[in-house]
Order: sequence, then C-alpha cells, then structure tokens
Amino acid sequence: MWIDRDGYGLAIDQLGRHATVLVGSGVDVIIAGGDAAVRTAQQATAEIPILALTDDMVGQGFVHSLARPGGNITGVTILAAELDGKRQEILLEAVPGTRHIAVLADSTITSNAHLNALAEEAAGRGIALSVHRARSASGLISAIDGAAASGATAINVLASAFLFNNRAIVFDRIAAVKLPAVYQWPEMAREGGFLGYGPSIVQLYRDVQSRQLIRLLRGAKPADLPVEQPTKFGLIINLKTATALSLTVPPSLLARADEIIE
Repeated sequence: MWIDRDGYGLAIDQLGRHATVLVGSGVDVIIAGGDAAVRTAQQATAEIPILALTDDMVGQGFVHSLARPGGNITGVTILAAELDGKRQEILLEAVPGTRHIAVLADSTITSNAHLNALAEEAAGRGIALSVHRARSASGLISAIDGAAASGATAINVLASAFLFNNRAIVFDRIAAVKLPAVYQWPEMAREGGFLGYGPSIVQLYRDVQSRQLIRLLRGAKPADLPVEQPTKFGLIINLKTATALSLTVPPSLLARADEIIE
C-alpha cells in the first residue's frame, strides 16, 4: 500500500509490478507487510520511506539496528522466531500426550536453523517433529496433507505473511484433516483456528503503525525513527474448534487464556 499526504492509498497485491510507477509518482510512504513485500519495496527505492511490519528487521537486513534503522525503512518487528517456539509450547500443553507434531513453514523465509531449534526443543521433551513446507497457495494442501500423513497429531503454523494471507486455505485443510493447530495472530482463533498466540495484528496497525505513519508524514526520517517491538501478547482459544476435534483443553491453559471462543 502507498500513502500520500492527502491520505489516499492503493492496496497492491504484487508490489513489484507497480514499483516503478510508485517511485517518482508523489508517493510519500510505502506500507509493506511481510519479508517479501518489504524486500521488493527496498529494491524499488532508497528514497521513499517504507513503513514495514515483518518478522526480523535486523536479521533480514532491512535496518542496521532497532534504535537507529539507518536507511529508509522503519516500522515493527514482531519477534517471530521466539514466538514460534512459545506457540509450540502452548500447542503441546493444549494436546497432552502427543508424541509427534508437525510444523507448516513458508519455505521462502523459514531458515533451517529456526526449524532445527524447534526440533531440538521438541526432542528434549521426547517428541518428534516433522517439517512440511509450502511456497505457493497450491502447495499448501499437499503440505498439510503430508503433515497428517506423517502421523503428527498437532500442527504449528509458523509465522509468515504468506501463511496468514492464505489462512482461508490453511483453516479449511487443517479442519479437513482434523489436526489441532496454533497460529501466529490471536485473531486467527476468532476466525476458526484452534489456538492463536502473539501480538494483536489489529492493535499493531491501529495503535503502533498509525502513530509511526503520522510521524513519517509530518517529516520524520525513517533512519532516525526507532523500530518498535510488540509489548502485549494474547492467547485466544476457540472451544468450538476444540469440540469439532473432540479435544478437551486442559483447565490450566484455559485459565491463562485472554479470550475463549465458546
């Protein structure tokens, strides 16, 4: 999406196709969510401020540091790798007795080191972990079917703009193979997912990025505008989905939930 000073915007599904039109067209800020969109915007311009929401701003090389980004990109970094591990812990607590879990990973951004860390954490608890990757919407169904065929009894849907944007496919197929799943945004449990844990995507855009956007439109330089991190995390449990899975959620986990869908 681009924003100009009059407040007009244009949602762009394929930023790369429009990048040359955006540059030099009076655009004041480009808003990009997810590593692929941010990378495309970064390659298109070093001048127009880019307001990003992505997994690891420093690790992906989008900024020099959180305190002083140093280029034309700032925004929010969402601690994706750390939270994938926390979500795995919650999933294991929600499905007691499981001995094999799966992860659904975006093959374009998820590193082997990250996957190995999740596998080591599971192995330390005597639990096997299988990895199922997808890079396109058409590959999601086969990846989820592969997770079910592997013998996994639960699935961790890892942090990814691609997986979020294709969540309707993910929800439908995971429901079809009857696997309890945990998702990166709490709101995803409201949409039918079993568990959602992390920062609120609505709150990040509404309260954090809107404030950053105002500062950029008023002339702040992204190089000097610190990248922010979420400070609030929520757990939503969808008991309707649990019932459909014939799953009883432990009372200890229900007690920690910020919201329960009944």
